[in-house]
Amino acid sequence: MTQAHTPATPGDTQTARKSPGRRLASIDALRGLVMVLMLLDHLRETWIVLVPMPDPVDARTVMPALAIARFAASFCAPVFVALTGLAAYLFARSHTPGETAGFLIKRGLLLMAIDVVYLSPLYWGVVPQPTFWLQVIWCLGLCMILLAALIRLPRPAHIALGLVLVCGHNLLDPIRLQQGDTLFPLWALVHQRDVIALPFGFIAKTTYPILPWLGVMLLGHAIGPWFGHDVAPVVRVRRLVRLGVGMIGAFVVLRLLNVYGDAPWYVVKGSGVRTVISFLSMTKYPPSLLFLLPTLGGGALMLALLEMRGGAWLIEKLAVFGAAPMFFYLFHLTVLRLLYHGALAWWGPTTGSVFMVDGYGWVIGWYVALIVPLYYPTAWFSRLKQRRRDIAWLRFF
Repeated sequence: MTQAHTPATPGDTQTARKSPGRRLASIDALRGLVMVLMLLDHLRETWIVLVPMPDPVDARTVMPALAIARFAASFCAPVFVALTGLAAYLFARSHTPGETAGFLIKRGLLLMAIDVVYLSPLYWGVVPQPTFWLQVIWCLGLCMILLAALIRLPRPAHIALGLVLVCGHNLLDPIRLQQGDTLFPLWALVHQRDVIALPFGFIAKTTYPILPWLGVMLLGHAIGPWFGHDVAPVVRVRRLVRLGVGMIGAFVVLRLLNVYGDAPWYVVKGSGVRTVISFLSMTKYPPSLLFLLPTLGGGALMLALLEMRGGAWLIEKLAVFGAAPMFFYLFHLTVLRLLYHGALAWWGPTTGSVFMVDGYGWVIGWYVALIVPLYYPTAWFSRLKQRRRDIAWLRFF
């Protein structure tokens, strides 16, 4: 979606005409970076399936390597959701509001269908009963549909609503509904991570309640004007740095106060490392204010850095992953499932009824080994999208 932009007018300078390409490359590179980080977390889920990883993690018992990897992966969903909102703005620059809303609705419905019809069944045979995991792809799709409904609101309304949802949703945490309550299914989809019983023995797990994520998408959409042709790159970088530093600073202050935004952190006696883990361990499901502040702030700083380093070899490679994000997402999860079931069939269960490696070093080894093999199919699909713009469905991936 980020490839759509308004063509330069005849009066634009050569620098202005070139800046959109560098800008879009930096956005794709940031999206690619979070996809690569996401691979590490999904490898952990694949090969260490029985190691408990509560949300937030227990700093007193968690393996430090897992805690560090989880914190690194924490940037993935917030940055990706914010970039989806930004991409919607960039798409709208060359389309009418009706066309933009139509695209968001169609893509949103497609993402929701993919999560239910394809991604959830990938895990059947590992989980104890058929489960529909309403995860980040479902959440993205539903938020895109809601963004389509709000697309005609002015930018100040997007900013105000986004801030209210991101900063204020933790005030709703004391509201807990139970199975059988009239509004329980809706509340589980909107704010309360829970399990919804479905007919025929199926269940749905609302891993990504949408309320705060909609706020993140709206705020991502609201910074779209920073990427206008009339905004110099140095100005955009300055704004991103100020935003990032401000959000991280707000996180540090609120976290030290320990009064709002997440469960309190604590000192782990005799372990400075575990105390830091406690400080950095926040709630992701749904994302707390203190989870979103450093991850979105860090994302803004990373985007500023990528803007300044446009054209570097690594950025070009990361942009390949970011230019075909849905293809990479589906492809790498499918490969991980095939590898897992292959290992289970070959070696048999090693822990209870599942196959599980006995150390995190194996996860790092798989990570290094898979980056390049996953890159080439993604690069092929990315080039196909660029070459065959006449194939409409490719732009959804």
